[in-house]
Amino acid sequence: MYIRRQKGPVYVMLPDGTILSRSDLPSVNTKRWVARRKATVVTAVAAGMISREEALDMYSLSSEEFDSWVRAMTTHGRKALRVTKLQDYR
Repeated sequence: MYIRRQKGPVYVMLPDGTILSRSDLPSVNTKRWVARRKATVVTAVAAGMISREEALDMYSLSSEEFDSWVRAMTTHGRKALRVTKLQDYR
């Protein structure tokens, strides 16, 4: 039996002491992006668990969409990723 080895670490420790593992990442079949899932992907890329290109490919995201998530989260925090709050945080 062949087990595919993932690139990058299996888990990372975040600055607040929590552990983010590959099993915490959203499914690759995700169609409905809620703020929590967006934040998890952005955090995984920022922590170095997955590369930006890997995230774009895995989740079929455009670079503009992902960059807007990163910009919103770094500027205003996780709450800015909510679709209903886009107008408030622009």
